[in-house]
Amino acid sequence: MSRGVLFDLDGTLVDTVYLHAVCWWQALRQHGLDIDTARAHRAIGMGADHILEHLVPDRPDKDLDDAIRAAHSALYAQYWNRIRPTTGAQDLVRAITARRLRVVLASSAGPAELAAVRRALDVDQYIEGATGAADARHSKPAPDIVEVALERSRLDPADAVFVGDSVWDVHACNALKVPCVGLLTGGWSATELRDAGAAEVHDDPRALLATLGGSMLAR
Repeated sequence: MSRGVLFDLDGTLVDTVYLHAVCWWQALRQHGLDIDTARAHRAIGMGADHILEHLVPDRPDKDLDDAIRAAHSALYAQYWNRIRPTTGAQDLVRAITARRLRVVLASSAGPAELAAVRRALDVDQYIEGATGAADARHSKPAPDIVEVALERSRLDPADAVFVGDSVWDVHACNALKVPCVGLLTGGWSATELRDAGAAEVHDDPRALLATLGGSMLAR
């Protein structure tokens, strides 16, 4: 029986949450929309198809949405060569593969961004599949990306665990009854992740690796 682990990327395996928050904040300001960066941070983990409606639902000109998303992408691209894995991320992926578990990336990033993040993570030899922005109609907190990742990896929800860093990850998993293990690397608290439905919460990938044998990933 195939078993596997689905991973979110931003904030989970790569330390990019606050970069995205600043880039959304700046992209909005470029188009005359001002929000606190704390609000931008709390929206990271949603895809670009949800985030503007969440942050500025009353924006006066929704025809500017594509321009705002393009501005965010251009701003974020300046950080691509400085992206780094979260603490212990590479070791965790290798350890999971050694346990004969399949590793799948469940991201809604665009092609160029996904390629940049995968280069920074540098574990492609252990990855059996990955999703991107074009693979699902709706991004998280909708479950579409998780569902596509399961289908592509030929995994049943009962035989998979998702690892993410935001309540949006947990909500997406809840819809499919996929257990979600939360990490604190995205800036959400343990209480928030557990209240959303996370089965376990760990500080970072290194902490999860330290208890891997007794975690959901080993069951």
